Amino acid sequence: MARAVIMVLDSFGIGAAPDAEDFGDDGADTFGHILEACRSGRADRAGLRNGPLHLPNLERLGLFAAAGRGDSPVRPDGVWGSAREISRGKDTPSGHWEIAGVPVAFDWGYFPHEVPTFPPELVRQIVDDSGIPGILGDRHASGTEIIRDLGEESLATGKPILYTSSDSVLQIAAHEAHFGLDRLYELCTVARRHVDPLNIGRVIARPFIGDSAESFTRTANRRDYSVPPPQPTLLERAVEAGRTVHAVGKTADIFAHRGISRVLKGDGNMALFDRMLEALSEASSGDLVFVNFVDFDMIYGHRRDVAGYAAALEAFDARLPELEAAMRPGDIAIATADHGCDPTFRGSDHTREIVPVLGFGPDVEPKPIGRRETFADIGASVAAHLGIAAAGAGRSFL
Repeated sequence: MARAVIMVLDSFGIGAAPDAEDFGDDGADTFGHILEACRSGRADRAGLRNGPLHLPNLERLGLFAAAGRGDSPVRPDGVWGSAREISRGKDTPSGHWEIAGVPVAFDWGYFPHEVPTFPPELVRQIVDDSGIPGILGDRHASGTEIIRDLGEESLATGKPILYTSSDSVLQIAAHEAHFGLDRLYELCTVARRHVDPLNIGRVIARPFIGDSAESFTRTANRRDYSVPPPQPTLLERAVEAGRTVHAVGKTADIFAHRGISRVLKGDGNMALFDRMLEALSEASSGDLVFVNFVDFDMIYGHRRDVAGYAAALEAFDARLPELEAAMRPGDIAIATADHGCDPTFRGSDHTREIVPVLGFGPDVEPKPIGRRETFADIGASVAAHLGIAAAGAGRSFL
């Protein structure tokens, strides 16, 4: 019995989705715009990278063909294509759940752009139930910027920083040592309970360290408190079938720890790649390894760092031969994404894009699979490969 690996390159879209205009994202193209910036020299950065985007392994696996880049002379040697999202959002849970066979057919709740942004009653409930002296922030903001702006005041007053974005999310930042990591997690648990009636998708703990605005840095101890998927996903069905699901990175949090057998964390894409290889080395026949590579989105996409995003793609690409060498006959790996986050686009939010679907393995026959009508085709394909029941939505392309 074969094994399967799903790799989500968080935010690596390859072009505006057919309904991108409905989301204000017409013209977005994460991959295409990074590619163009590299070709023109606009993504050069001393000590980091320079020149055209160098992704020989992803190109070999069909990335350029999947993105409709006909200027690539390389003939793909894997299954290649793309997929559009049918869920009603462009957020992380919606994208991951749909990949796992459960599209989101409902509307998430969102906080308005007014300042203050959170309902006074919500703030009162969180303060009263947690015993904190109050909150700072209370607005839409970039996480790194608001920690820089308010981190010193947070240390002085003991008040955590609450903020949001265009996603369905409440983020809570506090100093890992001064406020306390366990206390931050407890506060997020309280907040999770109070935002449930508002249908907010995630509460995210954003711990940071440092002594001043110049030295504040977010740590790897982020934790997402997500709403559980509305139906059993591919992961739950795998566990029900007696398989082990190895969740790498923030995958377990995204699925509210439903259908998760073991959790492997890592600080940064390269550490996550190491943990993925570790999981695969320990995976038995029929197991699923599900990985989220968060840096593409969190560090480079949201911060609109084109050069950093390009360098991260090149670093990921360079390690793919290690994954291929670790695969056994019958194994399959699928590289995809959950949404876009075009670093050249206006604002700092996700972008509604199609995503690549690149399948490869020792016995995977090369073939184009075209534009899939839902991310759920990925989950259906993995279910078919592992010989388990699919989650419901989607059709296998294998």
